[in-house]
Amino acid sequence: MTDRAALKKAIHDRLMASEEGELAVAMTHYEAHLSQSQTGDHDLHDTDDQVASRESRDLAAAFDAPVQAHHAKVDAIENTDFSLTDYVRPGAAVSFNNRHFVVCVATARFDVIGTTYMGISTGSPIYEAIAGLHAGDRFTFQGSELEISDVL
Repeated sequence: MTDRAALKKAIHDRLMASEEGELAVAMTHYEAHLSQSQTGDHDLHDTDDQVASRESRDLAAAFDAPVQAHHAKVDAIENTDFSLTDYVRPGAAVSFNNRHFVVCVATARFDVIGTTYMGISTGSPIYEAIAGLHAGDRFTFQGSELEISDVL
């Protein structure tokens, strides 16, 4: 395996681990609120218990959205081709303006071997500006002319 291939694998693995971690946190929050919404098995509940249970259940439903979003991101990462490439496409790692991005899903910043990356989605404006470009190609984004320095 080449150094570039090893770097690309490390980027993929860190991206997946980061998103799986976010999913685990979201699931923990969801399950905690869901368990608090249960009033128990006894037949009689006072009105306050029922109201609190309903409010907690509604809040738990709100925690379901992040769980579903993170599941979708994990699925997208699993189903994206992260092989080496020489042009910007889903699964590519791309660098410009001393910044490093991975085209797949939007993420917070994460570090790989001393370099900070951020995930961007294929629906983002920056991806629309760089899709299909190669290292050395120039593009304009938000009024600035930039150059792709590397694509993996």
